[in-house]
Amino acid sequence: MTGLAPECVALAEGLREVRARTGLSLAALAERTPYSKSSWERYLNGKKPAPRQAVEALCAMAGEPAGRLLALWELADAEWSGRARHTRPAVPPLPAPTPADPGVAVGAPGWPRRRLLFTVGAGMVAVAAIAVITALSVRGPGTGQPTSLTSAALDPAPGCQGKSCDGKDPDRMFCGLPGRVDSLGPQHRTGTGAGVEIRYSGVCAAAWGRIWHSKVGDAIEVSAPGTRPHRIVVRNTADTGAYRFTPMVGAPARTDVRLCFIPADGAGRKCFHP
Repeated sequence: MTGLAPECVALAEGLREVRARTGLSLAALAERTPYSKSSWERYLNGKKPAPRQAVEALCAMAGEPAGRLLALWELADAEWSGRARHTRPAVPPLPAPTPADPGVAVGAPGWPRRRLLFTVGAGMVAVAAIAVITALSVRGPGTGQPTSLTSAALDPAPGCQGKSCDGKDPDRMFCGLPGRVDSLGPQHRTGTGAGVEIRYSGVCAAAWGRIWHSKVGDAIEVSAPGTRPHRIVVRNTADTGAYRFTPMVGAPARTDVRLCFIPADGAGRKCFHP
């Protein structure tokens, strides 16, 4: 990706990370979206601007919140479209340096050091101003309004914590963002070939189950003492090639969480602990 703007590189890397979590090949992505296999290859390698809808579709298939990637997409789209260059102000020429001390004449001992400090300081101020103006000038598609690129947009606050997370979607509550979630115990391979694992977010103090490579009708159920069990059922073939998540159980003791796999035929229920 030599020659790409850093914003475009960051988006491509983010897309590849999310695609890896879907477990889908390029051909499978093409089957599930309006975009061809070759288009996905270009999007994931930064060779071609990725449509906003493609970013949203990829996040949906991975069961990931789209907020972080869409914020990166805004920055990359500004570079691809040229808006960033057109809205970025030109750097004004630096004024000729003058001695800080009227008693120090140009060329006198000590003047070169004063001139260097002035030049470096002015350059740093100019660079900082350009960065701020550029960030504020990126506009949302079709809105004409500036898009917020604050740290809150890239790293939104969790939507719940502890018992308030019970029964809620881990993605909608931003509990499943990278850096906020880990596997609680090992991943497990079931007798039907499906993979399952317990997920836990320390930030949200909540746990949930995840399943992939499943079959239509398969289900997983997460539970903990003192909480109501929560189940997700794989409803269609589109769900079989992506991660599916249960709602969360809030504030469980890590060692008490249990995840059960229920195959489509109902036989051979298997439960796992951390």
